[in-house]
Amino acid sequence: MDRIILTPEQARKIILHAAGLWKRAPFGKGKEAVYKFIDHLGFLQIDSNCVVERAHHHVIATRVPDYQPEWIDSLQADGRVYEFWTFATGYMPMHAYRYSLPVHAAFDGKYEVAPAETTLQRKILDRIGREGPLMARDFENDRTTKSTGWWDWRPSKRALEHLHLSGKLITLRKKDFQKVYDLPENVLPADLDLTPPTDDEFTHHAIHRALKALGVASLKDIAYTCRFVKMPWKTALQQLVDTGKVCAVDVTGLKGGPYYMLPEYRKKSITLSGDVFILSPFDILNVLRHRLRDFFEFDYQVECFVPAAKRKYGYFSLPILIGDKFVARMDSKADRKKRTLQVNNLHFESLKQTKTMIAEIGEAIQEFAKFNQCEAIVLQKCNDKAVLKTLRQQFSE
Repeated sequence: MDRIILTPEQARKIILHAAGLWKRAPFGKGKEAVYKFIDHLGFLQIDSNCVVERAHHHVIATRVPDYQPEWIDSLQADGRVYEFWTFATGYMPMHAYRYSLPVHAAFDGKYEVAPAETTLQRKILDRIGREGPLMARDFENDRTTKSTGWWDWRPSKRALEHLHLSGKLITLRKKDFQKVYDLPENVLPADLDLTPPTDDEFTHHAIHRALKALGVASLKDIAYTCRFVKMPWKTALQQLVDTGKVCAVDVTGLKGGPYYMLPEYRKKSITLSGDVFILSPFDILNVLRHRLRDFFEFDYQVECFVPAAKRKYGYFSLPILIGDKFVARMDSKADRKKRTLQVNNLHFESLKQTKTMIAEIGEAIQEFAKFNQCEAIVLQKCNDKAVLKTLRQQFSE
């Protein structure tokens, strides 16, 4: 089958439609819209950084108006979503649980477990079986040496995580973001299909999931979305192309192809609303940074991982998108005690600004402050003095 030729503009529209960023409320409103969004993406990344509201809540709120963080907890309590890994940890629709089984097996074979940890794991499973769900802090501090960093877990925490990764435990989240570990049989719905998928079933599912979320993607991007499992991705992708279930695509002016997309986009007409979206660094649109450079000509990174002296835009800079253009980035912090959104730096890209654009960005920042339970906004710095003055006045009204 011949490859489809897309212009960069057409590719961007498909990518934004797949990400749920082509208009406001593309999945509707309320808790059911949250489920529809997670079901569409197939995976919603969780991140612990809380400079502003945590990434999974931020990402949902961008698509679901008036989102309430307890809705995701309710969906998990109802057995409709679960937490596990693809390329990172995140929420997935429960009906796809069987496709986590190869990931469990991959993790189980990846780690060498010493006899002492095997014994510890057995004790942990026995205790949770008798007492019910427990957190890491419910186990005594069995550290014998000083911690060397974030991932230097004490033995019981390491055993809990190994049991989780291998599928012997499942995790829930408390309101304070603490993990709760439980036995799968206590959490998974009784009628859930637990049949291990064949290699073909797994690869076809993972490819379809990746393309639903990414819109237009390379083989490398698709394989990354399930990077812990080694599978014949190239062969599987070609099978889907040969049977018409996936389309091979070239994007004019871009190297790194071929790219791929789902057939539904061949004749789909997409009109971007032009709404303002303040995005999380861990939004599905932003996770693969090279895609921002290739498709959107936007060079972006999360500078919380960069030494302070080398940061250009700020510790936790949030991209601001209008239509298919990244127009600015905002480094901000929610001071929850003072109920103030501190905008440390608002940096506009090199593009023409209009009064309407600035006013709409100001409204989006005010809405973002409200989402972060902040009543006031302090704008400290902007690379455009006129805009700085205009927005400060807007925020003070």
